[in-house]
Formats: sequence, C-alpha cells, structure tokens
Amino acid sequence: MGKEGVGWLFLIIGCGLAFTLIPFLGTPVAWGLLPFDLAAIGLLGWLLIKNYRAAELEECLTLAPTLMRVERREPSGKVLTWEANPHWVKPRLHRDHKVENYLTLRGAGREIELGAFLTPNARSALYYDIIRALGRLSVQPN
Repeated sequence: MGKEGVGWLFLIIGCGLAFTLIPFLGTPVAWGLLPFDLAAIGLLGWLLIKNYRAAELEECLTLAPTLMRVERREPSGKVLTWEANPHWVKPRLHRDHKVENYLTLRGAGREIELGAFLTPNARSALYYDIIRALGRLSVQPN
C-alpha cells in the first residue's frame, strides 16, 4: 500500500472510530472512549511504520567462479556479509522446518538463512535457481 493508501486507511478508520463517539458527545463517556480511539489509531500507525521499515530489508546474492557472497542490509542500516567458495557451498531447502521451505546456505564453517522475507514458493524457486547456477559453475573449464 502506498502513502496515499495509508492516508485513506487512516481517514476511514478515524471516521469509523469518531462515528462511535457521536452518540456520547457532550457526556463523560466520550472522554472515556476517546483515549481508546486515539490508542487504536496510534497503534495502527506504529504497526504500519514498523511494516514499512521491515520492507527495507535487502539481500544480495553474488556468485562468481571463486566466490559466493551474500550481503544483507538490515532496515537499521547494518550490513551483514557472508562469503564462501562456491564449490563447497551446500544449499538446503528444509521442508520439515517450522517455516515452510526454509532456505539455508552452508559454507565457510557457517550456515546462513536466505530469503526469510520471501514466500515459501519464492524460496523454493530461489533454491532451484542456486542449484542450477552452482551446477553451471562446476562444469565450466578452468
């Protein structure tokens, strides 16, 4: 949802919450309900901001004949890097994990999660793409 959609969402929810206050205008009950209405709008705003920040997560997978690199940019700006020799990298699609089609890469003494923000089908497709790319890499003459 874009910024305009978020604006409309806030307008609709705000009007809906204000509509519930109309019968109580001018009574102490309105002042009792108002903090809860404002808290609901505030919570919705906080959750939407948190969701937009989570969407800023980015992973970049680079594959070269002698190096496989995963660079993960967190929403906070922190950059995490993993590198391994692609001939020793073992991709694995865990179908029996709590997360459906949980994708990991093992190499250089570590196992990392890949594509946690993707759908299960997209993680599965990425797994097969990595397998094919590693296969093409291993049959190329040196």
